[in-house]
Amino acid sequence: MKKRLNGRETLLIATMLFGMFFGAGNLIFPVYMGQLAGRNIWKAIAGFIITGVSMPLLGVAAIGVSRSNGLFELSSKVSRPYGYFFTCALYLSIGPFFAIPRCATVPFTVAVSGLLPAEEQGLALAVFSLIFFALVFVFSIRPGSITLWIGKIINPLFLLFLGVLIVTALLHPSIEVSAAVPDASYQNGAFFSALSQGYETMDAIAGLAFGIVVISVIRQMGVREDSTIAKEVLHSGMLAGLLMAFIYVLTILIGVQSLGQFELSENGGIALTQIAGH
Repeated sequence: MKKRLNGRETLLIATMLFGMFFGAGNLIFPVYMGQLAGRNIWKAIAGFIITGVSMPLLGVAAIGVSRSNGLFELSSKVSRPYGYFFTCALYLSIGPFFAIPRCATVPFTVAVSGLLPAEEQGLALAVFSLIFFALVFVFSIRPGSITLWIGKIINPLFLLFLGVLIVTALLHPSIEVSAAVPDASYQNGAFFSALSQGYETMDAIAGLAFGIVVISVIRQMGVREDSTIAKEVLHSGMLAGLLMAFIYVLTILIGVQSLGQFELSENGGIALTQIAGH
């Protein structure tokens, strides 16, 4: 039995957790919010980080510190009926009701939609979704290999391509931040508007579900002591949070700097497509 994880293992857990958190909404909401916030970017960033980074990490920490074996056990500390209700509501929210459909529509909008005429969009989205979720199913039926797929393969590739996009965009801004006019919704109260936008990533509630996955992987790595597991969850969560916050700031910034080239987009998927194409 190991007393603690080594540095490499902690980093692997952190990148895995980052990969679990950083989904469809995490990529499109910051860019779109940047376009909305304009020169009020720093107030917006503060609000977005609270609900988009801090609250998700508190959820992961709650699972670790409480030493619960899952979300139901944690929420049942309020009462057993509440535990059933909250667990069902949470998994339906981050699953079929909201997050799962968004996971297919965002890559479709960014990568495929612009290549097809309007009349073919519906059928193309249906076919794309079938292929997309078939691949998701293949990965999901082997939960033991989640650190391999997310931490070692998918996540590094994602960060590489995202890094190329961000660096290129930052080196070629089309407008100064100070000259970017905020949308009416961000003229006043940018902090609170961004607070809501950060919550819409749904990571604040997803953190409670992801925490148990992190604990399971840490146990697979040989750590058995509950107090040590709690510390390792916190360490990994802090590293993942720092990486998330760093990428959020950069993607919000490229959203602001795109206003000199493009009008305010209908949504973040369109904004990201325009920026990447440019």
